[in-house]
Amino acid sequence: MLETEGFVPFGKTPRLNRNIVVTEKLDGINGQIYISEQNELHIGSRSKWLSSQDDCKGFANWVLAHRNEILTLGPGRHYGEWWGQGLGRKYGLKEKRFSLFNTRRWALHGTEPKVIGPLGRTQDLLPACCSLVPVLYDGPFSETAIKSCLDQLREQGSVAAPGFDDPEGIIVFHEAANLGFKVTLKGDESPKSLIS
Repeated sequence: MLETEGFVPFGKTPRLNRNIVVTEKLDGINGQIYISEQNELHIGSRSKWLSSQDDCKGFANWVLAHRNEILTLGPGRHYGEWWGQGLGRKYGLKEKRFSLFNTRRWALHGTEPKVIGPLGRTQDLLPACCSLVPVLYDGPFSETAIKSCLDQLREQGSVAAPGFDDPEGIIVFHEAANLGFKVTLKGDESPKSLIS
């Protein structure tokens, strides 16, 4: 009899022809806000926890300045992009912004929440200090739709910062796989280290 300790089963393979959400990829710094069940607030970048002294281009201090609003996000991990003035492409902005990635869960402050998914869950409202990455397409997997989103950004510029004509690209989030893929407008075929 084979010993079963350490056995790792092969996971289910998700179907490709399922829903995708295509959003504009913002060029800034990945940010994470973690709120515990006890309302403890932790702030992070892509790779480490931050503090007011090690604040990653102002992100930690911005979160602390908006603490009461941020806590309304509720318990859990909230990932997004810290972007704008002094970060990445700058987008012609005079300020920095934090845009959350989970466009299914959230509705922008001041908008009407939508009913989402087969279970009919209503979106939660974001606090006024946060925004969302712009959704360019939400529907069945389609290479044509993905190409159309890229063409839209190439021809019309950024949706997140209207008037900015050098957007970075898109994120294609495949819901069944629970995985995102990026496609950049420039140099997508090359590793990031080779793009000048």
